[in-house]
Amino acid sequence: MQSAIISEDLTIEGDLLARESSLTILGTVTGDVSARAIDVQQSGEVTGTLSAESIVIGGKVRGRVTCADLTLAETARVEADLATGALTSRKGAMLRGKVEVTGPKAGATAAAR
Repeated sequence: MQSAIISEDLTIEGDLLARESSLTILGTVTGDVSARAIDVQQSGEVTGTLSAESIVIGGKVRGRVTCADLTLAETARVEADLATGALTSRKGAMLRGKVEVTGPKAGATAAAR
């Protein structure tokens, strides 16, 4: 899987789409972000919708988060509605919004057996 980095000194206004890549965000994004995997680092800020298979948040996110697997680091500051299959939150993470954790999908559980 290829990887792209939004550096700390970069501000993007607009939507980002990386269908088969992972995206690490150190800077600021105002817009919707969709990728295979997203990592919002401690210095990163996103205002918009995050969509990916797996998302790790260590920075600030405002908007909506949709994924199969979500991890909130101790430095996460999230004001968003979450829809995820699995949620892991470290002590110190801040979350404000509606949270929906659906658990693993039936097909994924059966395939793992």
